[in-house]
Amino acid sequence: MNEAIGLARLYQRHSRRETFRLLGAGAAMLGLAPRSALAQSDETVLTEALVLRDPDIPVAGNPDGDITIVEYFDYQCPYCHKIAPELRQVVQDDGKVRLVLKDWPVLGEVSVIAARMALASKYQNKFIQAHDALISASSKLTEPRIRELLAGAGIDVDRLNRDLATNAKAIDAIIARNRDQATAFGFRGTPSFIVGKFRVPGMLTMAQFNQAIADARKAAADKQ
Repeated sequence: MNEAIGLARLYQRHSRRETFRLLGAGAAMLGLAPRSALAQSDETVLTEALVLRDPDIPVAGNPDGDITIVEYFDYQCPYCHKIAPELRQVVQDDGKVRLVLKDWPVLGEVSVIAARMALASKYQNKFIQAHDALISASSKLTEPRIRELLAGAGIDVDRLNRDLATNAKAIDAIIARNRDQATAFGFRGTPSFIVGKFRVPGMLTMAQFNQAIADARKAAADKQ
């Protein structure tokens, strides 16, 4: 678990070619490489523990699930908004998927504000509620609108402001870590996903998510 996921070892599993054609999103298997094969920066941000089980990010779905989906997203990304209900349905229907939502604000200052406020909500144990409120918003996000949405989701905005100030360094560290991971994986925009140990840069349909989950389970079983 302490080994790092090596970018140099990303490869197409040609025996699974039909699956990747179905995914149509450049899926690649993440191979575990020894530390000596990695740059120090990759060693720091691409450990399996931090990618799949970052202790600073609350987990949606089934915390004890056998497969983890990691989404790198931006609250202003229209594709992230579009895919959110389908991803939620896939996770709910499967019942054995851990969903890790990683803020990667790439679309400007408002995206950063939204990410920081959502992460500050975790100190009230309401990160998932904050995420759902922001990712489901149909109107343009502004700082006042973000506060309005969070208040509507049952979040104490006064406490959020205090938590945001008190935990600013920790929150900014999470966002920086997410950014460094996404960059190291070669992702070019949001949404981007890790499904099990497969890298999937781009959107998937519900059927493709289900196929990716099944493929990740098979890959895990093959290693046992």
